[in-house]
Amino acid sequence: MTAAGAASPLAPAWLGVPEDPNRLVPALWAHDVGRGPGGQLTVAGLPVAEIKGAYGSPVFVLSEADFRARARAFKTAFDAAFADLCGGVDVYYAGKSFLCTAVATWVREEGLRLDTASGGELAVAARAGTPGELVGLHGNNKSDAEIARALELGVGRIIVDSLDELERVAAIAAARGTDTPGSEAPRAKVMLRLTPGVHAHTHEFIATAHEDQKFGLSMAPGTASAGFAGAATEAPASMAEEAVAAAAGHDSIELLGVHCHIGSQIFEPEGFEAAAVRLLEFVAAMRSAYGVALPELDLGGGYGIAYLPGDAPRPPAEIARALAGVVRATCDRLGIAVPRISIEPGRAIVGSTTFTLYEVGTIKDVVVDLPEGGGTAVRRYISVDGGMSDNARPVLYDADYSVALANRTSDAAPQLVRVVGKHCESGDIVVRDAYLPGDVRAGDLLAVPGTGAYCWALSSNYNYLARPGVLAVRDGAARWIVRGETEEDLLSRDMGA
Repeated sequence: MTAAGAASPLAPAWLGVPEDPNRLVPALWAHDVGRGPGGQLTVAGLPVAEIKGAYGSPVFVLSEADFRARARAFKTAFDAAFADLCGGVDVYYAGKSFLCTAVATWVREEGLRLDTASGGELAVAARAGTPGELVGLHGNNKSDAEIARALELGVGRIIVDSLDELERVAAIAAARGTDTPGSEAPRAKVMLRLTPGVHAHTHEFIATAHEDQKFGLSMAPGTASAGFAGAATEAPASMAEEAVAAAAGHDSIELLGVHCHIGSQIFEPEGFEAAAVRLLEFVAAMRSAYGVALPELDLGGGYGIAYLPGDAPRPPAEIARALAGVVRATCDRLGIAVPRISIEPGRAIVGSTTFTLYEVGTIKDVVVDLPEGGGTAVRRYISVDGGMSDNARPVLYDADYSVALANRTSDAAPQLVRVVGKHCESGDIVVRDAYLPGDVRAGDLLAVPGTGAYCWALSSNYNYLARPGVLAVRDGAARWIVRGETEEDLLSRDMGA
């Protein structure tokens, strides 16, 4: 067996044994998370033991100051990089990553706009008082009711995902105001989501710009509907070209521009830059072929964050400068004006603002046979009081996380562990591989950083566990921004026999 403190043969190659398992890697945490007296984890000066005592566990703990700082960083950096190109950038916070009325309020106060993807997210925006013109609506299968609600709220953009949806938006917009003789309903402001065919280096389930998936209008030649005769050349028109021609022909549609999103959790810049070039070339082609101006270009989001100590996400200023350089050079080459640029960061703003606080329960050492007669090794399973109901990402697409002993520090040697949940699934893994001090015991607190994005949003009641709440911490004080569920909540929709 492997001695505690030595590298385990069960550990993945990228996971080194830390010299100090108590050390917090700054990139993984909100800027105001640290260790206080006795090594206890604190956020904005508030110790986690106080959080646990007052609010229980599991619980999502979000730094409001860190969220605001990250939001400002994107707005400031992109405005500066694009100031002389198009007067700045419209930054839409991708609400699907995590949204509640408090977050929608912070987004507006920090000068950002809000991207939504459903009628429910629109309802949150409305409840938070977000002006409609600062809201966008996404979705590959919007209902007529969602489209109508977006128009009633006066959203600044509906991002159309298909030819069928374009026709439905046009019809619903045209029908508005017909109850009042002589009135003319405002036109629907539309962007077209295009599929640029750019391969994003990320998990298959979160790559969204290749052809074989559900999102967007294909830019590939030959994908237009049978009988479409709008192509400007002998080459078959694409679905994207057909959508431009169709939108331009509807009096009820104001075609703002085009949009793309190549995927999520992406570190390499090449994909974003290639997508920008392809869409700008499309903008120039549509002006030449149809005389259609497309004054806005949304380059989406998907910027990666640090989940593991070795992750190195690019800061917003670096991303902005690189994209601005590509946009400038491409527009100069094509002889077109620079469109108004917008982006949609979500995870990159909220992901690292939050950690999930758990309490340790059962600890079990399992002896594992190594391949080819290599002996055995111990894998330590540490069970916590949550799991896949508060973080579905590991089971959905093999997402990896880090973990820290939160209520104290320890001089014990590092031990390879697997942090698991309490659900009736062998795949209920919170942190697949990590080193923690070898004396972690029942009742200790563990903190898993980077859980601000897509954890609460994907949470469930599997095994009838109540979903955790979200605490916002600022200046040493905590408050619920989403309260945790109770057993009464769990049973409230059960209609009985």
